[in-house]
Amino acid sequence: MTKLIYELSRPGKRTYIPVKKENISSKFPHELLPSKFIRKKKAYLPEVSELEVVRHFTNISQLNVGVDTNFYPLGSCTMKYNPKISEYITQDSQFKDIHPYYPEKFSQGALEILYETASYLEKISGMDKVTFQPAAGAHGELTSLLVIRAYHTANGNPRKKVIVPDSAHGTNPASSALAGYEVIEVRSNEKGMVDCDHLRELMDEDVAAIMLTNPNTLGIFEQNIKKIADLAHEYGALLHYDGANLNAILGRVRPGDMGFDTIQFNLHKTFATPHGGGGPGSGPIGVKSHLVKFLPVPHVEKKKGGAYFLNYDYPESIGKVRAFYGNFLVVLKAYIYLRILGERGIFETSAGAVLNANYLLGLIKDKFDLPYNERYMHEFVVSTKRYKDKGIKALDVAKRLIDYGFHPPTIYFPLIVKEDLMIEPTETEDREVIEAFADALNSIAEEIDKDPDLLKEAPHVTPVGRLDEVWAAKHLILRYEKTEN
Repeated sequence: MTKLIYELSRPGKRTYIPVKKENISSKFPHELLPSKFIRKKKAYLPEVSELEVVRHFTNISQLNVGVDTNFYPLGSCTMKYNPKISEYITQDSQFKDIHPYYPEKFSQGALEILYETASYLEKISGMDKVTFQPAAGAHGELTSLLVIRAYHTANGNPRKKVIVPDSAHGTNPASSALAGYEVIEVRSNEKGMVDCDHLRELMDEDVAAIMLTNPNTLGIFEQNIKKIADLAHEYGALLHYDGANLNAILGRVRPGDMGFDTIQFNLHKTFATPHGGGGPGSGPIGVKSHLVKFLPVPHVEKKKGGAYFLNYDYPESIGKVRAFYGNFLVVLKAYIYLRILGERGIFETSAGAVLNANYLLGLIKDKFDLPYNERYMHEFVVSTKRYKDKGIKALDVAKRLIDYGFHPPTIYFPLIVKEDLMIEPTETEDREVIEAFADALNSIAEEIDKDPDLLKEAPHVTPVGRLDEVWAAKHLILRYEKTEN
């Protein structure tokens, strides 16, 4: 087990030799502080050598799991490889040192990148205008809903309700509630798609929007999407596209052509910018023409002479949802990715995502239950219900996968499937990795029959064994507390 750096501490150890005060002319930092800010008693800090510090943090870093070290098949999260060329380019001082208060005439290159990236996303999605102001996917959802609210308010009724499927991402109802709406759940039918009969029962003049992703969270394409869009518009409601699964349809079908009025993009999912780690992120939104005037300001626009500028002249705008114009360097990474792919590459990206998912499903489907016998897109959901009599749960399979060197997939989501594994290999994984992951799952299935306790006690190879995750989440320990021997 990896020791905490405090546990390595021994009295008298130092990472450096302090300089004697008489050998320097300037004052020590603590002598410049007002007395009220100076600690009254000595802080308890670890006493370790420099070598121990270096080894300690290097060892901890090697315990991290990410797409650069492991296959990361989180369903609905699209944890795909981030090209390092994007990281390299964005570290250039001409990009990273740009200040948002630079005059427009000195920021033409940055504004051009924002303008061109927006144009690419507009073409890909079938929307008329894109803004990069939202700082993350869920923030983009909220911004879209605020635009929707502004639209309905301008028409005399802000409306009260937003409809989301029972298979929806958790951010959909959360964003709706945060925007001040009542959340209404529409059930899925026997095929895992929106039950259109139930949806019609829920529709009325108080519904502001329906939020969907297509393909949906089960990885199944909503075949009745035009019917759903027509039904929403019949009641004056708008249709929002959750962009979480956009990588499944890139270059093949556009949300705007399906009837969606708004979309939030997840640049970290679809366009290979970093995912997680606390940010920064980017969740741009796109809207159809009837909603453009409500978008956050400013808009990056282009004059007839070719110069780019920031246009604040949108009096019905919802205002800013973030400082300045969004996280520029994240947008730049997406821009680089799009330029590398080109139109043909974007088309092939969706093909790879769907092919990889279905190939993996074909390799494991005999060992797990398939809740819906439909054609899957970029991700799929299987269940471990058949192993219930052995006392095995989806959690046990996930923990055992760690012993095989794989990060577990999403488990227990969507909630409408019991004991489920939600798996998305993404288009960036090759055949050998997919086959190795399938071999691991199939081997685990065989272990269930021979020695189910092996799974119940997994993982066996990690510094820390099976944790009580519910207890840990409710009893967070965020700092080290010294205990007397």
